[in-house]
Amino acid sequence: MLRSALLIAGLLLSAVAAAEPKGFGAGIIIGEPTGLTAKKFLGRGAAVDGAIAWSAGDHESFHFHMDYLIHRYDILRGASVPGALPVYFGIGGTVWTYDHDHHDYHDETGAGVRFPVGLSWLAPKAPFEVFFELVPQMNLVPATDFDLDAAIGARFYF
Repeated sequence: MLRSALLIAGLLLSAVAAAEPKGFGAGIIIGEPTGLTAKKFLGRGAAVDGAIAWSAGDHESFHFHMDYLIHRYDILRGASVPGALPVYFGIGGTVWTYDHDHHDYHDETGAGVRFPVGLSWLAPKAPFEVFFELVPQMNLVPATDFDLDAAIGARFYF
């Protein structure tokens, strides 16, 4: 019984590892924020991603974020699409710099905590990913408030 369970677990983990792109991914992210994005899978569904971008929302600014993500390949397993369709979620940090006067902020730096939730499509035979994400964010500096960012993007893996 234990051998069967270990065999099944090994097969599932190898299927997840085979579906994840290898190497480093780079691409674009469009929405809030808009800019350049990168991602590195760490194995077994874990990844680190980030972006350097321009934010044109309530706080116009240069924006940098980095997230630790967990990908779940079993949630949409029955979807009939080629490739993998993982749902992901995680936690990360963000820092931004206000470029000019906007509302009550004047050339300040801000920071906050991000909670990304998204859906990714990993192409079946190409090192390519397309994603959509919603990111509730708790801003901590210069004032405590909440934001909701949304973006789509694509990355090519090298």
